[in-house]
This record gives sequence, structure tokens and C-alpha cells, in this order.
Amino acid sequence: MTLSQYDAIVLGAGAAGLMCAAVAGQRGRRVLLLDHAEAVGKKILISGGGRCNFTNIHTAPDRYISTNPHFAKSALARYTPADFIALVDSYRIAWHEKTLGQLFCDGSAKQVVAMLLEEAAKGGVDVRCGQPVRAVAHADGLYRVTFGDQLFTAANLVIATGGPSIPKMGASGFAYDLAHQFGLKVVEPRPALVPLTLGGDDVLFRDLSGVATPVEARSGKTAFREAALFTHKGLSGPAILQISSYWRHGEPVTIDFLPDAAPGWLVEAKRTRPRATLTAMLGGTLPDRLAQTLAERLQLPGELGTHTDRKLTDAEARLSRWAFHPNGTEGFAKAEVTVGGISTAFLSSQTMMAKSVPGLYAVGEAVDVTGWLGGYNFQWAWASGHAA
Repeated sequence: MTLSQYDAIVLGAGAAGLMCAAVAGQRGRRVLLLDHAEAVGKKILISGGGRCNFTNIHTAPDRYISTNPHFAKSALARYTPADFIALVDSYRIAWHEKTLGQLFCDGSAKQVVAMLLEEAAKGGVDVRCGQPVRAVAHADGLYRVTFGDQLFTAANLVIATGGPSIPKMGASGFAYDLAHQFGLKVVEPRPALVPLTLGGDDVLFRDLSGVATPVEARSGKTAFREAALFTHKGLSGPAILQISSYWRHGEPVTIDFLPDAAPGWLVEAKRTRPRATLTAMLGGTLPDRLAQTLAERLQLPGELGTHTDRKLTDAEARLSRWAFHPNGTEGFAKAEVTVGGISTAFLSSQTMMAKSVPGLYAVGEAVDVTGWLGGYNFQWAWASGHAA
């Protein structure tokens, strides 16, 4: 077994690990970056349909979920979307803005991975992949990491191994095992940015698989206006993925199918188009199959003029607060990220170092900080990696 000593060992060559290693290397540290996968940045490569939604220009602390909503403020303020955009521009990687401040590569996510590897090379980072981390120990001020059949030591260790979302790409709860080993608590992880499954009376909506429409989805006090998609298992689409991060088992998710409709629109329609049907009125805005299903569930057959104002007002209210009762999610297998993780109560928001374990750091998705859909989680990876 060979022994090599470094200033810092970074476990996990994803977005946060690559950023941390590159910055530390360029600051003169001797850095070793390890990953069990055959190549670095696997999650980066599949993100944004292969074009990497690498940041969001609307990044702000209130777009992140954490037991401590203030924790992310320091890192996000010190490494901003503009900082990462400047790095991307310096490599002449073309990009474009899509909806809601989301930035994507014009070409391929491979460009972002190549950029980060080049940044690591500039810092002399030693990158090694394709072996398991067999053991991690700490004694006499040094961390000892057994990687395959090699032993490496360093005064600093960075946990950047992510969360358990997308296990088919090798994701696991390894970060949490290390946290427990060193006495750090973990906020219970759960799937986030994940489709919801429906059962009971809601099963009827599965027949609409493939139908999508703009809605406002709400869970508790949180709401998102984007598209919802009906699937053969339940609900998906950007609005649902967003709200899934806030949803808890047993709670309803309410959908406003007509978020732009003026109050009293259905009673007004009765005045102006008394012979129209509810299906026809809904079909003017919603996909035909959805309009028909909603009209059938509301049980207002025939012409609008045959129904009382009270019935129409009740129907309008239900369309604006249609309650679905998810029986679960599609789990970590389909979750883009993880809510929960290594508790921020045990970490410095300035440096990401553990308060009680000198030289131990945690960054990125391994930490109890989870962003909205649309580039926010990458920005947290860059910012937390840079801070560490």
C-alpha cells in the first residue's frame, strides 16, 4: 500500500467537489480529488437535458430550503451567478437564458465539465477516479483515506459526495455515514424535485397521462406557477417538481387550473354565453382531455344557463383550489436532488468547516441546503465549494 500526503482531500468529483478542489489548488494547496465513478461530473453531464442548467440569475437565499434558512446567505453572497458566468465566459462557452432566469450551455454540458477539469489542472489538482473509498480515519491531526489499495493523508477532508438522489448514477448516503462517523448530525433526507404519485379517487387522473398545462401548484404557504404534467403514476412537470420539495406525506397539493381567470368568470360566462357548456368554456384555456375530465368531476352537465350562480361559483372555487392527495413520490430514483443532509448547525456558514472537527468540511448537496429547480442547486455547489 502506497502512502501519499496532501493538504486537502476532496471526496466526490461532482460540481461542488470540482469547484472546491480547483479553487484550493489555485490558492497553492496540494489537493487530491477522489471519486468512485469512472469519470468526473456525471450528474453535471445529464443536467438540463445534457446542456447543464449551470446557474440562475435570480439566485437568492429565499430560493433554498434548509432547517436554517440563513445558512446559505454567506456563501451565496461571496460567489454569485455573475462570478460563475464570468468563468464560463472566460472559456468562451456560449450560453443562453431560458425561462425564469435559467442559464444553459448552447452546446453541451461536457463544456462545463472540461472547464472545471481545466481549472483543477491549473491548480495542480491530482484527480483520481474509479476506485471505492474503503475507509476514512482521523488521528494526530491527519485524515487517512483508503482509496482502492492506496492510502492518502491530509490535514483537511472535504465531503462532496452529494445525496442519495439518482442512485443509478452511483449516488448514495455515503456523506451521511461520514458525518455520523465524525459526530455530525444529519437532517433526515427525503427526495426533492421529484414527481408525485396518486392513489385513491385521484387515480382517475392517471388516464390523462401526457397532458400538460400551466397551473399554480400550492403546498401550505408555498406556491409555484409553471406547467404541471399528468403521468401514468401521478403528477410531474416543473410546478409539481418545485412543490414536491415542500410537500410532506399526508398533506394535499392544491392546483389552480386557471390562475389567470378573473373572480366570477364562470358566472359572467353564464350571462354572456348561457348556451355554452362547462367543457367548452374550460376547453378555451385547458387541453381538451383535461377540460372534459374536470367538467365531468364537477358534475355540471348541459348548458351553463341551466345552473344556479351558487353552483357555478362553487365550481370556480374548486377549479382554483383542486385538492390532490399524493400517496408518495417516485423516490430517490427519480429525484433530482435531496432535501435534508448534514445539519448546518454543525458547520460554519463562512467556511463550510465542521465546528467541532478541525479540517473537516461539507459542501454541495451533502449539506442541508436544497435549491429550487432551475440552476439554483448548481449555484449552491459552486458557492459552497468556493467557500470551503
